[in-house]
Amino acid sequence: MQADIRSSSSVFLVLALVTGLLPATAAADWAQTLERISSGVVQIRVDAPRPFDTEWENSTEATGFVVDAERGIILTNRHVVYPGPVVAEAVFQNSEEVDLVPLYRDPVHDFGFFQYDPGKLRHIEPVSIPLVPDAARVGEEIRVVGNDAGERLSILSGTLARLDREAPNYGRGRYNDFNTFYFQAASGTSGGSSGSPVIDREGRAIALNAGGRIDASSSYFLPLDRAIRVLEKLRNGENVTRGTLQTTFVRQSFDELRRLGLDEAMESAVRMNFPDQTGMLVVDQVVPEGPAHERLRPGDILLRIDGRLVTRFVPLAEILDERVGETLALDIRRGEEEIRVELTVGDLKAITPTRYAEVGGAVVNPLSYQQARHFNRAPGGVYVASPGFMFGRAGVPRGSIIRSVGGQRVDTLDDFRAAFEAQPDGARVPVRYTRLDEPRREVLATMNVDRTWFPARLCSLDSATGQWPCEDFAEPPENRAFQAGTVRFGDYGDARAQRLSRSLVWVEFDMPFRVEGMDGVGFTGTGVVVDAREGLVLVDRAAVPSRMGDLRLTFASSLEVPGEVVFLHPLNNLALIQYDPALLVGSDVRSATFNPRRPQPGDELWVVGHRPDQSLVARRTEAGSIEPLRLSLSSSFRFRDVNIDTLSVANPPSDVGGVLADRHGRVLALWANYGKQGARGEAFKGIPADVIQHSLAHGRNGEGLRSLEVEFLLMPMSSARKLGLPDNWASRLAELEERPRGVLSVERIVAGAPAEDRLESGDLLLAVDGRAVNDFHALNQASQAEIVPLTVLRDGEVLELEVPTVHLDGRGIERIVQWAGATLHEPHRAMAAQRGIPRRGVFVSNFSYGSPASRHGLNPGRRIIEVDGKTVTDLDEFLAAVADREHRSPVRLRLEDWDGSTSVTTLKLDKYFWPTSEINRDDGRWRRIQH
Repeated sequence: MQADIRSSSSVFLVLALVTGLLPATAAADWAQTLERISSGVVQIRVDAPRPFDTEWENSTEATGFVVDAERGIILTNRHVVYPGPVVAEAVFQNSEEVDLVPLYRDPVHDFGFFQYDPGKLRHIEPVSIPLVPDAARVGEEIRVVGNDAGERLSILSGTLARLDREAPNYGRGRYNDFNTFYFQAASGTSGGSSGSPVIDREGRAIALNAGGRIDASSSYFLPLDRAIRVLEKLRNGENVTRGTLQTTFVRQSFDELRRLGLDEAMESAVRMNFPDQTGMLVVDQVVPEGPAHERLRPGDILLRIDGRLVTRFVPLAEILDERVGETLALDIRRGEEEIRVELTVGDLKAITPTRYAEVGGAVVNPLSYQQARHFNRAPGGVYVASPGFMFGRAGVPRGSIIRSVGGQRVDTLDDFRAAFEAQPDGARVPVRYTRLDEPRREVLATMNVDRTWFPARLCSLDSATGQWPCEDFAEPPENRAFQAGTVRFGDYGDARAQRLSRSLVWVEFDMPFRVEGMDGVGFTGTGVVVDAREGLVLVDRAAVPSRMGDLRLTFASSLEVPGEVVFLHPLNNLALIQYDPALLVGSDVRSATFNPRRPQPGDELWVVGHRPDQSLVARRTEAGSIEPLRLSLSSSFRFRDVNIDTLSVANPPSDVGGVLADRHGRVLALWANYGKQGARGEAFKGIPADVIQHSLAHGRNGEGLRSLEVEFLLMPMSSARKLGLPDNWASRLAELEERPRGVLSVERIVAGAPAEDRLESGDLLLAVDGRAVNDFHALNQASQAEIVPLTVLRDGEVLELEVPTVHLDGRGIERIVQWAGATLHEPHRAMAAQRGIPRRGVFVSNFSYGSPASRHGLNPGRRIIEVDGKTVTDLDEFLAAVADREHRSPVRLRLEDWDGSTSVTTLKLDKYFWPTSEINRDDGRWRRIQH
C-alpha cells in the first residue's frame, strides 16, 4: 500500500499548492512524514459477538496504529477494543491480515491496546509511531491518518483549536469518557476513523482520534498521557493499576469558582503556580456507596491532595492510579468553608465487569461503573445487557437490574446462576427487576425458563489470553409436572359468546429462531377447540407459524397450559395444536359445533373472539361475499395461503380474532388473521367451515395431505373465452354454481413438483377425473389421489393429463443448524411455491450480529450450494463438508439467490464464540446437540 500513500500524499500536495494552503516545502515535509509512518497505521475489523455493558453485538471497522512493532502492540480506542468479548484482526497497508488479541481496555478513558504476533507478518515491517502528548499545542497543524468512512487510507488535515474541551457526551446509557480533557479540531472525521493517530509534522502521535460532530465538522481527540503510562507497564509486564474515588470532576473557570466560594488567596496561589490555568476541578457527581459517598458533594472545589495543589485531570489520575487501596487527604472548598476529607482510593478494575452469563438467549453482566454513574446507582447487581429470547418474552427490557428469580434474591452473577440452576426447563417462575431509569419501582414478571433452545453458561475474562472461557450451568432438575386446574367460565351477556366461550382459547407462540422466512418471535391469536376429549385446537398460522417454538394456551383468561403443534396446513392458513385435557380437570371445555353451510351475502352472523387483552367479545355483523383469496408474494419466503375462498363481513372489528358464528353459536368460519401475509384491506378473513373440516380430516390423523403443487387463479369466463374456451365447457362450468365463478387457471407451479413436467402457466383447468371443477375446495378434495386425471385447455386445445400429486406431511421445519453465527435449515416449501426456487442446498434463515456470517455477508434468503468447491444438497452434506475445520480457518461458499444468480463469499470460522450446533425434534422433544 505504499503506492496508495504516495498517491494520497501527492493529491494533498497538489491541492495544497494549487489553493495556496501550504508552501511547497511544507507540503513536501508532510508528504514525506505521511509516507514514513503509513506502514504503522492499520485497519481493524472488529466483531463483538455478545452484548456486554454499554455495547450491543456488532461488526464494525476502525483504525489503530503500531506503537511497539517488536511486541506487536497496537493502540486504538477503548470503544474499538470493546469492554466485553471481541474478535478482531488488523489489515496492514499491504493487505496482510493478522489476528488481534485484546491486551488492555481502559475502564474509563477511550483508549485500549491490541496485540498481534509480529512473526505472522511476512511482507511488511511496520514502523512504531511514537507517542508524544506534550507536543500538542493550540494552532498545531495535524493530520488524522486512518480509515475514515471505511476508506483506506484517508488523510484528513486540521489545526488544534482547543486542548481543554470537556469529553464528548454520547448519550445516557452509552459509553462516555470523563475526568479528562479532550482536544478539538475541525477535521471532520467520521465512522472508521476511530483509533486513528493524530500526527504532527514530525510523524509523532500527539493524540488519538475518538469522536466528533458531523453537524459541526468537529473532531475530538483523546490526550495520550494515560495511554503512555499503560503502554510502559505493558512493555514491562507490570500490573496496570487504576484508582478511583467513584467521583466525576469537571473543570470550572475562575469566575464560576468564585461564585462557588473560592477565596482570593487560593485563586492567587493557583494562578501563581499554574499561570496557564484558567480554572480548577469541581465535584460534579458522587456515585452512591463509593469511597466518596456522603464525604464529597457536587460543587466541592478540589484544592489539594496530601498537601499538593491539584487543578488538572492528569495529576489527579496520576495520584489515584499509584495509590490504589491507600488513604488520601483531600482539601476541598465547600462554600465559605475549607474542609479536609480522608478517602480510600478504590480499585477501578474491581467495578469493571469481566464476567457475563448467557441463558435463554439473554446476556447479563455486573452493572459497571460506566452505567452506574449514568443513573446514580452503585456498581454491581445483575444488569440485562440483552433480554434475548427468555427475558424478551417475559417483558424484561435491556437495562434492567434483576432482583430475584423464582423468589431467590439475586445480587451477583453467582446468585443468578444458583437461582437459575434450581429451575426446571419450561418452568414458569416470577422474576423481579428494576429499570435503571426507574430505580424505585420494582416490577414483577413471569418468565418461562429456557434450557432447550439456548446454552446456559458463565463466562469470565482470562486476562492472560484475552479469551472468555465459559463454564456450563448444571443440568436443570427434572421437569416438574404442570399443576392441573379448573376453569370457571363467566357470564358474557350474549348467547353466542356464552356458548363459544367454552370452545375458544387464547394462543401464544414464541419462536426462539427466525425460520421459514418468519420475521418475528412472538405470535398470538384465538383458537377454537375442535375436540375437547383429545385437546385439539384449530388456530390460524398467524398465531402458530412454525413447529419450532414454545406454545401456550390460556382458557377463560385464567389458566395457562402448554401445547404442542400437531399439523401445519401447508396450503391454507390453518394449524392444529393440542393440549393435555387432564390439566383442565373439572373444566367445562367443549368442542365447537361447526355449520358447513356457506353463508350468503347479507346473512346475519357474529364475530366472536378475543381482543389482544384476552377479553372475549361478540359483535353482530353481516356476511359479505366469498371470494378467492389473493395475497402478494412474501419477500422473506414465509408461508402464504393459496387456493382458497375466504369470507368477508361488513364493518369487521380490527382487533378481534376468533370465529364467525350463526345465531345458534355454531361456527361458520374461522376468523383468521392475514395481516402478516400481506392481505390488503382488512387483516382478517373467514375460512369456511367446510374447508376446516376437510383440513381436520387430514391433520388430526397425522397422515398429512396430497397436493397438485399448483397455485391457481380464478379467471373470468369472458377472459377464458378469449383464450379459446369451447362453448360446451363454458356451459358445464357455468352450471356448477348459481353464481358464475369463472375458470381456474394455472398461476405458478411449485419448483420440483411432478406438475412442472405436465402443466404450464396459463393452462385452464376444466375437470378433475372427468368432473368439471372451478371451485378451490372441490379441487383440493379431488386431489388426494396419488395420480389425478386433469382436463386442461392449452393454446385452444383440450388435453387429458395425468398429474402425480405430492404428499405434504404438515410438520414444517424440524431441524436447524447453527454455524458461524448463521441459522441454517433445509429450503422450505414457500421458496419453491412462490419463487420457483429448487429445494436444494442449505437455506440461510438468519444470522447473529457480531458473527462471521454477519461480517462476511452470509445474508438471509440465500442458499449455500457449494463449500470449497464441493456441492452440498442438504444439511447432512453441508455438515460433512465443514466438519473438522479449525478455528479461524477460511471457508469458501458458493451462494445462490432467489433469482438464480450466484456469488462466492469467504469467511473465517470462529469456533470459540460460534461453534456448530444442531437443534432437531427427536422422539417428540426438541434437543440441542453440540458438534
